[in-house]
Amino acid sequence: MFSKFALAVDKDVEQAWQKIDAGALIVDVRTAEEFAQGHLPNAINIPFEQIAKAFAERKIATDKSVVLYCRSGRRSGIANDALISAGYSHTYNGGGYQMLMQRQPK
Repeated sequence: MFSKFALAVDKDVEQAWQKIDAGALIVDVRTAEEFAQGHLPNAINIPFEQIAKAFAERKIATDKSVVLYCRSGRRSGIANDALISAGYSHTYNGGGYQMLMQRQPK
């Protein structure tokens, strides 16, 4: 079992964008209020506390490529752990929203 801290170090912005460009589901795990203030194009909002339940309800395949992000990478790391524990095998902690926006490919 991985610790939240081990997975929280994923956060490689270029790798996150490669996965997004390849068709990964983009999930913003911040609050609805934070999401409303700005989010990545095509992102869906599922607060990190609800991630495993919401994925199950939406019947998202456990082998679906997923990039998670939040404000700093902490909540997306927790969400990543929750999905791995629920059997998801292609999740990635993309880190913080601002960093992803600043380094978005043109």
